[in-house]
Amino acid sequence: MKQIINYDNLRYFAYSNDKICKKPIKGVVLSFFGLGTMDTYQEDIPDGVFYAEKGILYVVPYNNPWAWMNRQAVDYTNEIVEVLVKQYDLPDNIPIVSSGGSMGGLSALVYMKYAKRTPIACVANCPVCDLVYHYDERFDLPRTLYSAFYNYDGDLEQALKTASPLHLASELPKVKYHIFHCDEDKAVNLQAHSEKFVKTMENLGYDITFDIVNGRGHCDLPEEMWQLYKQYCLDAIENCYTD
Repeated sequence: MKQIINYDNLRYFAYSNDKICKKPIKGVVLSFFGLGTMDTYQEDIPDGVFYAEKGILYVVPYNNPWAWMNRQAVDYTNEIVEVLVKQYDLPDNIPIVSSGGSMGGLSALVYMKYAKRTPIACVANCPVCDLVYHYDERFDLPRTLYSAFYNYDGDLEQALKTASPLHLASELPKVKYHIFHCDEDKAVNLQAHSEKFVKTMENLGYDITFDIVNGRGHCDLPEEMWQLYKQYCLDAIENCYTD
């Protein structure tokens, strides 16, 4: 299908803070949402205002709520990024940070491999890291994963591995990764996902930080950790102008 997203209709397909963003634009933070999220925004949101004041585009692609960063979600996100690059005549090396929580954390990590413009850093909160394990980790998951990968060649496990950070670890770009995970997470098990992924990345020589948050459930970061999460995004972009 011919691509249809352009700047005039962008608000149907993504949130962007570009209209309030301080110019010149210094970078882009992509924020991917969790499973089942269907939010759209008619007004600017707090994180959009936060990054706008610092000259950073904050973009929330309205991917399919069951997308799991499948091929369509990758192409859809790339299309949105290209619309903004063209609209603001951004340089080819504009720094992009990939971020998100839960399925959005998986999306942020998987997008690192498949993005048309490779992000310079990834920040993920309670990410799903082993998608094969996650298939039957909860009762609500199989239908969503079958939906996302139904048209892939091969069997379902092979398809899941194409969007599983743990299985893609050796193929991810050598940039900075920041992982948060709450130790009382009942939706995405800490040991089965982030701990295993971080250890694998460390063994492969990646630059990765790991913040385990005590006494909190799924994606429930306390305020100081949310500030650190955002600071990692800011620092990645700022460092591009100071290194």
